This record gives sequence, structure tokens and C-alpha cells, in this order.
Amino acid sequence: MKVCIAEKPSVAREIAEVLGATHKKDGYIEGNGYQVSWTYGHLCTLKEPHDYKPDWKQWSMFYLPIIPPRFGIKLIDNPNYQKQFGIIETLIKKADEVINCGDAGQEGELIQRWVMQKAGCSCPVRRLWISSLTEDAIREGFQSLKSQNDYQRLYEAGLSRAIGDWMLGMNATRLYTLRYGENKQLLSIGRVQTPTLALIVKRQKEIENFKPEPYWELKTVYRETTFSSTQGKFTQKEDGEALLQKILDKPFYVTDISKKKGTESAPRLFDLTSLQVECNKKYSFSADDTLKLIQTLYEKKVTTYPRVDTTFLSEDIYPKVPQILKGLTDYATLANPLLATKIPKSKKVFDNSKVTDHHAIIPTGMPARNLTDNERKVFDLVALRFIAAFYPDCEFAVTTVLGEVEDVKFKVTGKQILKPGWRTVFEKKDNNDTQNTDNEQNQAEENTVLPNFVKGENGPHKPDFAEKWTTPPKPYTEATLLRAMETAGKFVDDDELRDALKENGIGRPSTRAAIIETLFKRNYIRKERKNLYATQTGVELIETIREELLKSAELTGQWEKKLRQIEQGKYEAGAFVNELKEMVRQIVNNVRADRTSRTITSKKDK
Repeated sequence: MKVCIAEKPSVAREIAEVLGATHKKDGYIEGNGYQVSWTYGHLCTLKEPHDYKPDWKQWSMFYLPIIPPRFGIKLIDNPNYQKQFGIIETLIKKADEVINCGDAGQEGELIQRWVMQKAGCSCPVRRLWISSLTEDAIREGFQSLKSQNDYQRLYEAGLSRAIGDWMLGMNATRLYTLRYGENKQLLSIGRVQTPTLALIVKRQKEIENFKPEPYWELKTVYRETTFSSTQGKFTQKEDGEALLQKILDKPFYVTDISKKKGTESAPRLFDLTSLQVECNKKYSFSADDTLKLIQTLYEKKVTTYPRVDTTFLSEDIYPKVPQILKGLTDYATLANPLLATKIPKSKKVFDNSKVTDHHAIIPTGMPARNLTDNERKVFDLVALRFIAAFYPDCEFAVTTVLGEVEDVKFKVTGKQILKPGWRTVFEKKDNNDTQNTDNEQNQAEENTVLPNFVKGENGPHKPDFAEKWTTPPKPYTEATLLRAMETAGKFVDDDELRDALKENGIGRPSTRAAIIETLFKRNYIRKERKNLYATQTGVELIETIREELLKSAELTGQWEKKLRQIEQGKYEAGAFVNELKEMVRQIVNNVRADRTSRTITSKKDK
């Protein structure tokens, strides 16, 4: 008998149906030589301190650091979980083969491996690895099952992450609570949570300490077109005023006109982070809301696996594109022109070297029916982004006009869309979307057509010399915080550079939403409209932590890189865990040596 273990009952039902297993039993479905069972996510977890030594249950500086000689796992103390585990354990003991049908990712691998280890699995194990839950995908997956050994490094990376989070969270939380917590105030410290909070606190301090400074801009209006001085901002008022006096009542001359044509590619397909960013910008969805919605769409079979960090597709998807487009019947007017010609195969979309476990989030081509309003909004973003990827580039012309008044040089630039290309995919949607004011403003700026100027022409103009003030950085929103987590606090607009920085991002795409939610639950951050602010407790906690290892996004990003290298076979899991053990010992020693009387208060922000 072949025993399949899925990560949740709904997925088990889908798999059982494809395999022809139809007899429902207590905790599994049987038939056609298969028994299909399920977990409820995590059934097992790492042991707690007191499971190793009873004394470790006591929160005492004397027992820190808590570092077990060997980490073990245990069943979660929940009657339903324990009953289900008992059923899985019985099935595994009689199995000829086990098929790991867990979520196809690092955490999914860890969840299933722990269950099989706890159940004493000794028979051969194979792995089902699929990117969608459609019948075709499940069938194809079972036709190409892999050996579990192929995913050993994925498991080692997941285990190293879990052990690292346990060691740092368990020790640092007890350490800081005992040393700095006022009135037994719990101070939660986490490997990713604390550097994320530090990003918010740092930005908040920059805003609070910002001192506005004046600057001046010299502009002039000629033929209803505003030209700006090529010298840019003036930090000394008298410098700009001298030029203003020089050009008063003097004619404006057009000295040069240049026109350059360019192209703009469609936006990249979505990974989880970029989808969360877009949903936050467009609909104010939290990162957690978006993750739940896209997970539901995956389980409804209309989109592919969501917890991904690539914006590319593997080349084996290319032959399936026409069928997916045909399935998007609600978008037929946009998809049909693509189906009438050969679908382009661009390296900006299809690149095997940029895809590891899973490709970007795309529609499956299954009918998107019975969706809630919010599910429809998210699906709409995914579908339109997919369609746009195969449209031609947008063609535009940039016109630059140079002018001069008494040797004082001015410049204006206008951008005109010549052929909208992929932009036509979003035009109708944007016009109907009342929340998309930012996009409408951008469209207006990008399609600024200048009058027909002639080189050498001249005439009167209206100069203007205005005082302005520098503005502070903007508070984080969930969208900008997600981007900061992805790039360890470095801000870049360029997609290529962002891809390079992802290697050092903090947290995984699948965990960043939970990290942000944890900061809310701990009362370390709060939200005003879209903006995120650190509470007094959050600020005090970061100010109290002296160890950069605990709060630096850059250093945490380096740990994340090592975890990715474990997954790739470029770094040893044992070395990573040993480094963390040494780090924990160092942090404990540093805090023990602190002789100040600092404490952290717990106050609810109003």
C-alpha cells in the first residue's frame, strides 16, 4: 500500500480524487492501492526547554544560555493533532512506500519530515512536487515523483532555520525580559522580528530628528510650458536671486531640441512580495490579508503556488501559455489578440536560471468562479499581469527642449506614449478603478506632450523664484516595509538590482507577513491609515538592544544568505548552527555584563 501525506484535508481530498481513492475512513481516504492522509500544518514542533531539563522551565539568568546538546521534536499538545498523528503513524508502519505530498516549499518539507521521523518511517519515501492543485498538475506530479533524497538540503535549511529561530528567540526573549522587563513585562526578541522593528524605529527617529532646510528653485514659463534651471536647487538664496535679476525682461531663446525614442517592458510577473506590495498600494490589504487571499486562490485551483520569490517562469511553462490564456474567459478581449499570433518567448519572462523550486505566481487557466470581492481583486491583478507579459513593449518618445536667457540655461522634458503596447491591458481597468489615483497621476506625467518648439525661436517669459523646504522621509507602509525586508533595508527601484539584493533579504516571502503581524500583536508597532509607527515599547526595546547582531537588517540578511546556501549545498547546516550557538553565548555574556539600571515600560499607545 502507498501512503500519501498531504498538509491539509482539502488538499488530501483533491489528491485522492485524482488517484481514484474514494473510500473515506477515519483520518484518511483509501482506494486503488493508495491511502491518502493529512496533517493540519504543523503536528510536531521542536521540544521546549523543560523537555530537555526540568530546571530549564524556570526563567532564570542562571540557566542561560539554553543550548541543548541535540535538538529533538515532539507532538504538539492538541488532542485532534495527536489523534491524527496516531492514524498517520499506523498507516506508515504498514506502508510499502510513503509519498510526501506536503506543501512544495521549505516549511512544507520540514512539517512532513518531522511527522515521518516521529512516526518512525523506515520504508522508501518519494516526493510529490507541484506548483498548482489542478487535476493535470497532480496527475503530472505523480508521474514524475522524485526521491526524498533530492530534497535533503531543503530540509536541512528548514531545520537550521527552525533551530536558529528557537535558540535566538528562546534565549534572547528570556534574557531581555529578565534583565530589562519592568513588572514582568515580556520582551519578545526574534531573529527576523527584531531587525524589522529596528527598521521602523530607525525611520521614525529620522523623521523626528529631521530639520527642514530651505532651498530655492528658479523656473520660467515660456509658451505655457514650465522650464527649470539646469543648475537645480539653490541652497543659497542670493545665488538664485542674482540669476533672477539677470533674466528679468530679457527674451527666452530655444537653443536645442532633441527627441529620443525608447521602449518599456511590461511589469514583471508577481512573486509573493511584489503581490503583497501591489495589494497594499492599491487596496490597502495587509501583507497577511494578501497571503491568505492568494493561498485561497491556490486552493481553489485558479492560481499557482503562492509562496515564491521569483518573478520568472521556467521554459517548460511556455507550451502551456495558450491554454492558460484560453481559460481566462473573463479577459477574452485582452487574451484573444495574443492567441491570434505566436506567443513571444522573452528572456524577461522565461528564464530557467532564475527559477529554483517554483515559478512566478500566474493563473492556472481554470475558471475563476465563486470568488469573493477581495479574492477577485487579487486574481484580477495576477491575471492582468500575466496577460500583459506577452503584449508588445510600450513605445514612447522623450523630447528635451533646452532654453537660455542671458547665459542662464533652462530645460524641460516631455514624454509621449507612441504605442501603448502592454499598457492597453491596464487602461480600462485603471479608468474604472476609483482607488487608483496614483496610477492616473503617473499616466498624466508620462504622457506630457510639449508644444512644437523651433530651435532659435524666442519671446517673452515669466520667471519664478520660489522658496521650498526639504521634507522628511516618509513613514513605512506595509508595502515599503516588505520591500525593505526583501533588500535588508536598501532601497532600489531597479528590478535587476533588487533581484541581487534578495539574496540578503530578511525573512522568507512566506514568513514576512507573519513577522509584521507579530509586531502588531506584541504592541511594538501600530498603524495610522497606511503608515506604520513604532510604539513607545517598541522604541525602548530597540534603544535598549546594544548588540547589532540582534537588530541589524544587514547582519540578519547575511544569516538568511547562509540559509539559502545550505539549501543550495554551498554551506553546511552544522556550521550555521554552531555559529548561532556562539552568537547566543556572546549576547548572553554582553547583557550579563550590563550594569546600567535601564528598564523597558509596557504602555499602550493611544
